[in-house]
Amino acid sequence: MTSDSGASPVTTRIDLRGRDAALFTSPGHTRAALDGQLPRAALDVDHAVTQVRPVTEDIRVRGSAAVREYTLRFDGVDLERTRVPQAAIDDALAALDPQVRDALQEAARRAAVVHRAQLPERRDTEPAPGLSVSTRFVPVQRAGVYVPGGLVAYPSSVVMNVVPAQAAGVTEIAVASPPQREFGGLPHPAVLAACALLGITEVHAVGGAQALAMFAYGTDECAPADVITGPGNVYVAAAKRILAGVVGIDGENGPTEIAIIADHTADPAFVAADLIGQAEHDELAACLLITTDPDLPARVDDELARQLPRTRHRERVIAALNGQAGYVLVDDIAAARAVSDAWAPEHLEVQTEDAAKVAGQIRNAGAIFVGPYSPVSLGDYLAGSNHVLPTGGTARHTSGLSVYPYLKVVNVIECDRDSLADVAPRVDALGGAEDLAAHVAAVRVRVPNTSVPNTSVPNTSVPKTGSDR
Repeated sequence: MTSDSGASPVTTRIDLRGRDAALFTSPGHTRAALDGQLPRAALDVDHAVTQVRPVTEDIRVRGSAAVREYTLRFDGVDLERTRVPQAAIDDALAALDPQVRDALQEAARRAAVVHRAQLPERRDTEPAPGLSVSTRFVPVQRAGVYVPGGLVAYPSSVVMNVVPAQAAGVTEIAVASPPQREFGGLPHPAVLAACALLGITEVHAVGGAQALAMFAYGTDECAPADVITGPGNVYVAAAKRILAGVVGIDGENGPTEIAIIADHTADPAFVAADLIGQAEHDELAACLLITTDPDLPARVDDELARQLPRTRHRERVIAALNGQAGYVLVDDIAAARAVSDAWAPEHLEVQTEDAAKVAGQIRNAGAIFVGPYSPVSLGDYLAGSNHVLPTGGTARHTSGLSVYPYLKVVNVIECDRDSLADVAPRVDALGGAEDLAAHVAAVRVRVPNTSVPNTSVPNTSVPKTGSDR
């Protein structure tokens, strides 16, 4: 294809037609067979970890002073304090374009509807008479939200991270976003305005790994958080990997990606527009069209030729389509589903006949967009679903952001004497099998074993051995 820009994406064709049908019947077999064949940007988080670890450790030791030094080194901004004055947050909201304000408010309303519906209810059970176990879902006290700066401002990411935390009942929410020299060392005004709309008063002008370390360890300006959420670059992903365990994290989010399952009913103009829309995020964005229609790739190429000259960030788009894009030809929809599940995309669009049925059979995707009128960009902004989603194939085991990273499961156990006495022989058996005599003693001091003469209470001085419980 050609375009008025003088540059043409060259999209890789991957022809899987005629393969043994058994290849597509086992997710594990499909994934192994296609390893290295499906395009995706390489992200060396392990290498980034070696660069980031000294930064996080320095911030753990020196706190705010280290944060400010790294902010000057990496962002070129020298700040006396990281916390953004309330007046600057208020001014950003006052200056916000009314149409953008309206869109953010509606995005927040829809997100609140979706995320409140995710809240689990307390569950009370009775495993045995006289024994109750209640499962409570308790919000963390403090969340640190990271909003990237990157190539553009992301006020929508404020909504996507803050609203589920609020829905979960988190009482303290702090936001960090990189300082911008063109805005006097403050985060982008649109980010500050979104914070103001959601009632967030604690915002820090800190970016990258240093922001996550600040949240994890705390400084004299920022109390430590219990959970950190939010997308970012490879250094943010590396910081999450290092800090996991010190704080809870939502996942390691890398370059964005889209897969589209399409058949002969798909509109090539829609497909091309969605590929361009995802590719404009980042030169490392990955785009995969999986189709049963052998003619669709050529028709999509024609549409790309028409649409690219009107695309504002076409150089970025072309770089992504040249680098990590592919047209995958398959024999049938079952094979298309298998390829998609093997790739485990962040975003999956299904533009086929009976799209809802096809979508219902998908196992691995961060979010699924069903039918021709459900583009990914709707989910990015105003579907109410969350756009912080697993990338790099991690959708096989990781979910998109929801209320759950902000909640802890706490079991509450209450047992009466008769129920404890009834189960005590089984505690005797299991405690004995694991050589944990003190476990047995803790039960028998309450309900002595009257069936054995002169051994009503075991020797509670026996040291505990083995792993702690």
